[in-house]
Amino acid sequence: MKAQELKQKSPEELKKLLQDNREGLRQLKFDLASGKVKNIREIRQIRRDVARILTIQNKH
Repeated sequence: MKAQELKQKSPEELKKLLQDNREGLRQLKFDLASGKVKNIREIRQIRRDVARILTIQNKH
């Protein structure tokens, strides 16, 4: 998700999105450990999305 899209969301939406991304990241890490993940780049993308969300939240 792009930063411009995130800036348009409300703080409640950002909080929910952050929670969902962190849960998805946790699940991907478990799947990676068990060998189920085929697309490792997805982990990197989610980590970047989490960082973007946190940056926008800290500016408010």
